[in-house]
This record gives sequence, C-alpha cells and structure tokens, in this order.
Amino acid sequence: MARILRGLPAFLLLLVVSALLPLALAAPKKPSPPARKEDIPFIKCQVCEKIAGQIYQQVKKKEAQISPKKVSEFQIIEIAENVCNLKKEEANWILQIDIVENGDKLELVEQGIEGQCNSECKTIERACQEVMGYSDTDVAEFVYSTKPSIDSLVNFLCNDLSKACTVKPPPIPEGRIPGEPFIAKSTKEAEMEKILRSMEGMPGAPSMKMYSREDLMNMNFGNEEADDDEDDDEGNFPGNLGKILNEKDSPRKDFKQKILQSITETGTAIQRHVNKVSKQFKNWWGGKKTKSSSSKAVKTEL
Repeated sequence: MARILRGLPAFLLLLVVSALLPLALAAPKKPSPPARKEDIPFIKCQVCEKIAGQIYQQVKKKEAQISPKKVSEFQIIEIAENVCNLKKEEANWILQIDIVENGDKLELVEQGIEGQCNSECKTIERACQEVMGYSDTDVAEFVYSTKPSIDSLVNFLCNDLSKACTVKPPPIPEGRIPGEPFIAKSTKEAEMEKILRSMEGMPGAPSMKMYSREDLMNMNFGNEEADDDEDDDEGNFPGNLGKILNEKDSPRKDFKQKILQSITETGTAIQRHVNKVSKQFKNWWGGKKTKSSSSKAVKTEL
C-alpha cells in the first residue's frame, strides 16, 4: 500500500502534463462546413460501392485479427453501423476521398491519405448514411450467412436494398460551385485524431477534444472557491494558464516558460495534497491496527 501511495504523486503529475500540454499547444480549428446535399444524387451510387467494399475489406481484416476464431454477426453489425460515422474508425475511408468534377459528372477519387474534413467529407458521410439507412443489420446478416464476394455484396446493397445504383446519376448542373481542394493532414494530426476517436466513450474520457489558444483564453477555469490555500493553488492553475495565454505582449519563450512553470507548481500542489492524504490514511490505518491489537489482547486476558 505504501509503495502505491508513493507512486501516486508522479502518476498524477504525469496526468496533468499529458492533459494540459495538448490544450496549450493545439492549433486553432474552424468548424467544418455542412454537407452539400445537392451533390448527393451525383455520387450516391459510387458511395454505395465504396461502402460495400469497405464492409467487405473490414470484415476480412477482422477475420485476420482474431483468427482462428470466427467473426461474429455482432462484430459485422458493428462494422456496418459505424462505416458511415466519421466519429468512428470504421469511417476513416471517407477522409481519404476527394470529390472531383469530370465533365458533367462527379467522381470519388481516393487520395491514399487522410485529408481535412470539409463540406465534401460531410457530403460523402451524408450520402453514406442515406444509402445505409436502417439496412445495417440486413447487410450484416447477408455477409455473415452467405460470405459473399465483393461483387455480390455491391449488388445486394446497391441494387436490391438501397436502389442507389438502379438509376443513372443525372449530369451536374452548369455553374456548379466546385468543392474545396483536398488538403492532406499531417501525420501527427491524423495520429492524434485517431487516438481521440479511439478514446471516445471510455470511462473517464467522455468528451475529450483539442482546444485552440483562443478557446483557452475565453475559458473560465478554476472559479470555484476553496477553503484552504492548497485547494486554491490546485483549482486556479487552469485559470492562471488562461491569464498567461492572454498576455499577448509576452515573447514566445516566456509564454512556454510560464506554462511549464505553472505545470510544475500544480504538480507540487498535487504532491502536497497526495502526501497529506497519504499521511491521513497511514494514521487511520495505524489507529485501526492498534485498536485491533488491543481488542485481541483483551480477548486473550478474558
């Protein structure tokens, strides 16, 4: 028990550093524009074919991961449910596609790398959701029971179920405003978003996200009143960080030094608090053992 308690301060300090550095260093992000619903009829069939291909490939990948076990129908349903949800890993394929005009048509062109999610990304997601509708369980059952080829799955989803490819897409209207250019993400950014997506829904991390410098400056952290000085030091750190960020005249080096200094001070405050709790626990545990020994002695005398 004592060994665990001694390790707590370092562990908590690590949590503080890992949690606050991304907040301070994250780049500003603008909200992504909405989907262009008017473009969906021109890409719906292509999106459907992509969905079928993704479900087929992801089921095969799952089979390889858990071999020699078999993929369950529930696992296939999970893939089918998430393949059109950009918050899920199964929908990462959407981030790698650019919508390109080719004559009077729109084409989905794979880029082989994840890009920034703009209106085109949202449009593909929306088209994907319209194709799947409530058919995810039907698709999963079909895949699980028949183990189809990719062509059979495309035919089942795009012709039999959704009818997405039964009608030829119309030509795009003249004067259509082109979508945004495809902008690839940096490797670090893609990896960070992947980590955050994988942590969504985990206990203790219900709403993890990156904050920009502007977000931090507008936040009011640490406004709760505390009874003692130690609690004030711990509670006011994020607020102090916001004040530091608001000091626009400070050089960048001073800015970084102040952040690191605040993190260090918070770590010290947390360490004092943990040591205090540890001492109280030890006193309580020692008192409990003393009472237990006294009780045994009395019973022996009796």
